[in-house]
Amino acid sequence: MNIKFFNLLIALFLFIGSTFAQKQPKYIFFMIGDGMGLNQVQAAEIYKASLDNKNTVYPTVFSQFPYATFATSHSQSHGVTDSGAGGTALAVGYKTKNGVIAMDSAGVKAYKSIAYLAKEKGMKVGITTSVSIDHATPASFYANQPDRDMYYEIGLDIIKSNFDFFAGSGFLKPTTNAKKEEVASIFPQLEKAGYKLLYGLDDYKKANKSDKLILMNNKGTNPVSLKFAIDQKPGDLNLSEITSAAIESLSQGDQGFFLMVEGGKIDWACHSNDGAAAIHEVLDFNNAVQKAYEFYQKHPEETLIIVTADHETGGMGVGNGSSTLKIKNLENQKISQEALSLLVNDFRTKNPNASWEQLKEFLGENLGLWKNIKVSEDFNEDLQEAYEKSFVEHKNETSKSLYATSDKIADLAIKALNKASSVSWASGSHSAAYIPVYAIGVGSEEFHKKMDNVDIPRTVSKVAGWSHP
Repeated sequence: MNIKFFNLLIALFLFIGSTFAQKQPKYIFFMIGDGMGLNQVQAAEIYKASLDNKNTVYPTVFSQFPYATFATSHSQSHGVTDSGAGGTALAVGYKTKNGVIAMDSAGVKAYKSIAYLAKEKGMKVGITTSVSIDHATPASFYANQPDRDMYYEIGLDIIKSNFDFFAGSGFLKPTTNAKKEEVASIFPQLEKAGYKLLYGLDDYKKANKSDKLILMNNKGTNPVSLKFAIDQKPGDLNLSEITSAAIESLSQGDQGFFLMVEGGKIDWACHSNDGAAAIHEVLDFNNAVQKAYEFYQKHPEETLIIVTADHETGGMGVGNGSSTLKIKNLENQKISQEALSLLVNDFRTKNPNASWEQLKEFLGENLGLWKNIKVSEDFNEDLQEAYEKSFVEHKNETSKSLYATSDKIADLAIKALNKASSVSWASGSHSAAYIPVYAIGVGSEEFHKKMDNVDIPRTVSKVAGWSHP
């Protein structure tokens, strides 16, 4: 063989090899279902099939991705993580203690998230959520604070990030610092840093999509979070719309982008052990993933999508005794436990001396109990006892979860429906259950074995060609 031809052939093979080795995603979606364990996904898929009376699953978009695995989620301080440490692990690739945002356990050393690595490589960056923008999981990608409750300080860290797009319900403490002092509002400071503040989709539609944008819920709505998916009406801002807006905005120019999307209220529903609301939140999150997947279909050789969770919440179980699943019963629930609690209070105000039969009819209309669903003897007794306390003795009782205080009757009624629907719960807190990991696109084959949560962003960095700090 001619030596020159041989050398040329070797050079060609090396070039082809290096080309394949260097293939990196131009567009990265990092999508987090907060509190979404494997059983939350399974429950949603079974529920969808049950509506057609099918004894199978109707898969979510992401559970059909070609690579799927699972990961551990413990924090540095606890076997069960919180969203601060869980979000930090996913954002920076390091463990920390519960409650800390993207710093070491002493709250001294700041860690750099993969969102910052993307920005340093010239990509546009978006951070989005269905809860407040300063909440623990989104905060872990742009802020560095020793305590997740430092909402004002977290919000101000948006300025140093210089990221391109933020979206969520709003901000929790825009004028109150960690010392509980009234201070200058963060909003003028964000505007001074070049951000355009948008309230609702109408504002977004009128905005220059190339500007740095912060999209929040409509003025006059609750800045704490978007409404639960089960409670949303046409015109209410939802996570799918936020995701579409982020994609459109970040696609201005040709730099590529990194987009983090959090379905934050899966966790909230699970803290309340509200099975129907949790399932609707998973399906709502799936709608947001669908938007990312549609983008991937247009750019399959340039896009990577990762779908995972920061932890599981509630120790959700699908099946609670019988071999026959009755999860379809959850279709009778029309509103979340949070909304039901408000309705019970309103019902009590209008009917302070309502009869037991009137209360049963009210709960039947909203949950199907007694009307379409048999209530177990135990829950029937518990609910009647709560009725006596509330409507006869006029002593209102409540039940408290992490994000809500519910009327006792609403809480018991949801529990009764869960039991009748084959859904059970271990607690109202986080668990150490495995978190799911799904991947599709450029580099997705790297997500093929059991992982720890810190491995997920480290693998993203490896695939993207970033040097992990």
